[in-house]
Amino acid sequence: MNIIFFEDNRIQFLPLVYAKPLAKIRVGILAIEDKWRKCFQKNNISITTSYITEAYLSEKFPAEEQEENIFINARFFPNKRLVDFIINNLIVDEAIIFEGSLVASKCTMEQFKAESYSVKDYNESFISIELKSVTDIFSKNDIAIQQDFELITEGRKSATISKTNTIIGNNIFIEAGAKIEASVLNSTSGPIYVGKDAEIMEGCLVRGPLAMSNNSVLKMGAKIYGATTIGQFSKVGGEVNNCVIQDYSNKGHDGFLGNSVIGEWCNLGADTNTSNLKNNYAEVKLWLYETERFAKTGLQFCGLIMGDHSKCGINTMFNTGTVVGVSSNIFGSGFPRNFVSSFSWGGASDVTTYKLEKVFEVAEIVMQRRGIKFTSEDKNILTAIFEMTAKYRK
Repeated sequence: MNIIFFEDNRIQFLPLVYAKPLAKIRVGILAIEDKWRKCFQKNNISITTSYITEAYLSEKFPAEEQEENIFINARFFPNKRLVDFIINNLIVDEAIIFEGSLVASKCTMEQFKAESYSVKDYNESFISIELKSVTDIFSKNDIAIQQDFELITEGRKSATISKTNTIIGNNIFIEAGAKIEASVLNSTSGPIYVGKDAEIMEGCLVRGPLAMSNNSVLKMGAKIYGATTIGQFSKVGGEVNNCVIQDYSNKGHDGFLGNSVIGEWCNLGADTNTSNLKNNYAEVKLWLYETERFAKTGLQFCGLIMGDHSKCGINTMFNTGTVVGVSSNIFGSGFPRNFVSSFSWGGASDVTTYKLEKVFEVAEIVMQRRGIKFTSEDKNILTAIFEMTAKYRK
């Protein structure tokens, strides 16, 4: 079966989706597209995936039409009822609508673009999680981890946990090759999932829900509160509360990160601290790319949203509700502004433009360390982002 993911409100998820489709974002244990893939596999159906996204991304993430296609809105997560209905009941030229949003449609590309399909409304029982804004990625991560945990572990047996650990609760699943020694794992408030070849070093204090992807690492003495996700090959230390860290990113040292989303290929320097609560306990405002101004989030707790390839130096301080774009390098004393545009170089006192040739140089080095090639497609994507975000650097 051919799944084509589309995005109907992409701007709400910037800067995290500047360099990739929304379906590639990890929430819970799995990336959105992998949740759908796993659910179809449970029904003995293999799928191919592609994406309808921005033109500048289409070279790397093309849309590939086949004879039978299911168009799926990447903002919606699958559940058993929804997937069963798509497989067994969704007919050709029909679409599922929930509260005015298209969820899924079985049709041709031409019909999809022309919206020439019959529409049926479905009630909330078909919908498990709907992402409406970038902050939903961490605020709905609790239920996302629990759903993915059930999906991944159903009918399977966990690897044995070393007796050097203190185990509280029985909602823990360890994949083959994972290493955990001399740590405290408490799953009474949510499941703990440790992926293949991941490692929890000595002295870590972990309270679920926690999702550790393959080859991720918790550094010695880390303190992790739920609901937190650590992407594959990412390393995390210090104190972390309700954060989603995408793949290949590091917060390897002490410092606090709370109620935040960190993109891919990011690095937070030693003793980086993020405020997630205002001193007056007021509702947090966040920069919105849609309106190009700050707006209330409805949240009392909200920390840092950081786009791909961005980094900060040691002792960096981020204020409550800070948005950092793509490929920014932040350093120096004081708090940076609550909105740091993409390709910024500097900090609170002085900011200049992070030149593209330097961006490419660093990205190539960082990605090569993980055995991943920095391609011409990647250069073209970063160049396009550089051009479209120039207005924010004036």
